[in-house]
Amino acid sequence: METPEKKSKKIKKKLLHRYRLVILNDDTFEERLSLNLTRLNVFVLGTIFAILLVMFTTVLIAFTPLKEYIPGYSSTSLKKKAVQLNFKTDSLQRVIDLNDKYFTSIKQVLKGEVSTVQFNKDSIIQAAKLEASQVDLNPIREDSLLRQKVDKEDKYNLFETAKSRASFVLFPPANGTISESYNSKTRHYAVDIVLADETPIKATADGTVIFAEWTAQTGFVIILEHSYGLISVYKHNASLNKSQGDLVKAGEVIAASGNTGELTTGPHLHFELWSDGYSVNPTNFIDFK
Repeated sequence: METPEKKSKKIKKKLLHRYRLVILNDDTFEERLSLNLTRLNVFVLGTIFAILLVMFTTVLIAFTPLKEYIPGYSSTSLKKKAVQLNFKTDSLQRVIDLNDKYFTSIKQVLKGEVSTVQFNKDSIIQAAKLEASQVDLNPIREDSLLRQKVDKEDKYNLFETAKSRASFVLFPPANGTISESYNSKTRHYAVDIVLADETPIKATADGTVIFAEWTAQTGFVIILEHSYGLISVYKHNASLNKSQGDLVKAGEVIAASGNTGELTTGPHLHFELWSDGYSVNPTNFIDFK
């Protein structure tokens, strides 16, 4: 009788015994492929192949649309439709419940089953009134501290003190007769001053030239930017003495009057004055005579 050791050695020998797998050409008996195999190799390779096959099949079924063709699995479109129908059903149920409550209340009103409550109207109005004598109007400690803090901040506010302006004087760009006055209703936001050709046009205040070009409708135009958001405009000039970006002083000659542009009927100066984006009447600040 064989011992267990001999049996294990015999099994081990069978598993590790080498076999040759030969593939021959049946016509020429040419050897095309030859493999050295053991029973253990065949068993291991077969097990690995089976595991890979099971894993591939599982992935194919779980993560691809092919699972829809397997009995027992529902399709994605059906799930989506089921969820939408569930939401619609819930919404319809709420609407039905609201309609039922509405119809129930209408039935109660029609049958006269509405309960009435007796109350004293005068007592409610009286309770709503608030007597000033019953309210403590004295400031609390926190309110007093807040007022002191705000007063202290305003006292040393640099922006408040910076608003004090020195005297700002506007000089007439030229002296002459006003042919057309300022009129906001007709959108004539300027004064037209009749002048002879080549009359010197002067800056109304210190500023910077922000525009100095030729335009088809108003001829040579020069625009100055002054302090405190003030802008002055000079149109229909015969020539310009300053360019964009130049600094000018009050009373400095910046142009010569003329009759240029399409919107002119004779030699004159079209003078506009703007403050913080709003047009103002120049005659309120300048005497052109």
